[in-house]
Amino acid sequence: MSLFMSSRCTVCLKKMNAVKSLRPTATRIIPTAWYGISAVDYDPKFYTLDPINDGEKKFDKILIANRGEIACRVIKTAKQMGIKTVAVYSEADGLSLHTKMADESVCVGPPPTNKSYLNMDAILEAVKSTDAQAVHPGYGFLSENTEFARELTEMGVTFIGPNSKAISSMGDKIESKKIALAAKVSTIPGYDGVVKDEEDCVKISNEVGYPVMIKASAGGGGKGMRIAWNDKDARTGFRLSSQEAASSFGDDRLLVEKFVDNPRHIEMQIIGDKHGNYVYLNERECSIQRRNQKVIEEAPSTFVDPEMRVRMGEEAVQLSRAVGYDSAGTVEFLVDSQKNFYFLEMNTRLQVEHPITEAITGLDLVQQMIRVAYGHPLNFTQSDIGIRGWALESRVYAEDAFKNFGLPSVGRLISYIEPLHVPNVRCDSGVREGSEISIYYDSMICKLVTYGETRNEVLKNMVEALDSYVIKGVTHNIPLLRDIMTESRFIKGDITTKYLAEIYPDGFKGKQITTAEERKLFAVACTTRVKEYLRSFTFYNAERIPMEPMTTDSICLNVQRGDNQNDVVVRWNKTKEEFYVMFNDGAKVTVTNNFSLADTVITPDVDGEPVTFQLLNKDMGGNITLQYQGTQFVVKVLDDKTADYLRYMKETPTVDTTRVINAPMPGLIKSISAKVGDTVVEGQEICVIEAMKMQNSLSFGVTGKIKALNCKEGEMVEEDAVLAELE
Repeated sequence: MSLFMSSRCTVCLKKMNAVKSLRPTATRIIPTAWYGISAVDYDPKFYTLDPINDGEKKFDKILIANRGEIACRVIKTAKQMGIKTVAVYSEADGLSLHTKMADESVCVGPPPTNKSYLNMDAILEAVKSTDAQAVHPGYGFLSENTEFARELTEMGVTFIGPNSKAISSMGDKIESKKIALAAKVSTIPGYDGVVKDEEDCVKISNEVGYPVMIKASAGGGGKGMRIAWNDKDARTGFRLSSQEAASSFGDDRLLVEKFVDNPRHIEMQIIGDKHGNYVYLNERECSIQRRNQKVIEEAPSTFVDPEMRVRMGEEAVQLSRAVGYDSAGTVEFLVDSQKNFYFLEMNTRLQVEHPITEAITGLDLVQQMIRVAYGHPLNFTQSDIGIRGWALESRVYAEDAFKNFGLPSVGRLISYIEPLHVPNVRCDSGVREGSEISIYYDSMICKLVTYGETRNEVLKNMVEALDSYVIKGVTHNIPLLRDIMTESRFIKGDITTKYLAEIYPDGFKGKQITTAEERKLFAVACTTRVKEYLRSFTFYNAERIPMEPMTTDSICLNVQRGDNQNDVVVRWNKTKEEFYVMFNDGAKVTVTNNFSLADTVITPDVDGEPVTFQLLNKDMGGNITLQYQGTQFVVKVLDDKTADYLRYMKETPTVDTTRVINAPMPGLIKSISAKVGDTVVEGQEICVIEAMKMQNSLSFGVTGKIKALNCKEGEMVEEDAVLAELE
């Protein structure tokens, strides 16, 4: 390990000069087996439609121009195909998983994306210095950059993706809409030109008719998109969307389209080769979104019938054929309640949610992209494509779901255990215990996928996987994902892109448990406290501290969560195999003693049924933090004497937060639109903060005069930092 660290640090030190010369230094990575990393988990039983042919000609070495989980994903298939891999990394990613999995790695710049993963010159130099024959761009970053694809072609290096003409045509939403119309693909009404400024945006929006969608012409992934319901929204939407578009894509052009109210977002996966063959690989339902970014996807859709599937698939192929598409790609549609569908955009790359398509078709899309890029024809036709069961993907993010359905969180994963024991589960991640979630990049931790014969089976496995997924060190969105999995509308498939706003109109507040569920929570918390109490008497069969021998088989406790407080008696039998928690209203809950206080994931039988909890924390103040049904609950458990003393303690006064603006996340202050002494009204924008390529407009909750501004444009701030105060 010390040898590896030394060589890596040397590379990063040399990078100071390498950035100037644009000649990054390559270093060979020690074999991944030395780190206990499984570089290849390719399952031939999973990919059955077109298995890898070891005798087929292939590239010798490919470079992956990306990071994180998608870089790891590409490396796994490449290794299984017998292809050597090169990883690129920023100085912040020097110890990242994808660099260890690759055969070689190259540092391409400092942490900011425009100086590393978007640093085209450095990445092209890395291609030259490692003699890579091809480049897989993953998604995001340079994956849809026509100049990057063209430069590679001129170098004699293969771009593992569509040709630059197809990227250019489909990457521009204005041009792609014109091509779609000519190809007889259904499109959304709107303005086909470029929006000039805020007033032009207002004028066009009124002509199209509110509500409208303001979106980046070169965009994707929900970046640079705003819904406008009136002129004020249009002005604000133009400004924020153009800034996000410039930051994310280097192109601030915007367009305006009619907003289809209550739509579903359904996309069709296609693949084409260089020999004129095209196949659609069925649809994916992607309607569960926040801020126009997908959170949960499934394949197939509960809404799409066979006839609709054929029509959507054929239109997707018509569009692909019209632009001479020759790789894996996705045609996205908005679908109304009458099953009318409208072309939204084409993503000319591998999608984040591609694993669920792989699950229902038996195809490895990364393998197919590499084969097609090499020049091989597809080995299957449309008649070979079926639907093999069901698949579901939950995007696990380092986000606080209680803040606007997910504001980014940063930090180090001090504990990280993927739920690989669950049947038919797949974790596409680029992290491990000790990895850092950085402010510079997307906050995704893992794409958690479950698959099986039926949707009910897949939902059940997803619930189990989310319940036992251990993530400590950052805030994550598992509470929201877990709650959706058991929500009645989602179970019925009755969803639209407005699902989150409709189900949680006041924002997500965590799992709302019933009285019976709360008793189970209390019973497990009390059992945990009693197990600590029992442990204090003996330690390795000897007295831990001088104390009287324990002669009782019961204890009186006070258990409390919020305003709900109960006096309970906990009894146990002599063998301590079961604990009996008796509440003051006569209710009784039985908990089996089948877990250790050192365990994180525990599954005791509660009243005869196994229930999964995560035992996250215990403190000296009697607080026990349990994760139950995805949400963390803090339960205070005290002995009756201590609880009686606590009743005499003064309550902590409530702090008025409406007169201050706190940073909702760590980030960069992009702009400040007020100054000290200004009188501002409730909801008026004071500043804009950006983190992980997302911008947020911040305002006060009341009207008043600004007393202090504690931030500057271009300054990095920490989460909860006080940015502004009113008198």
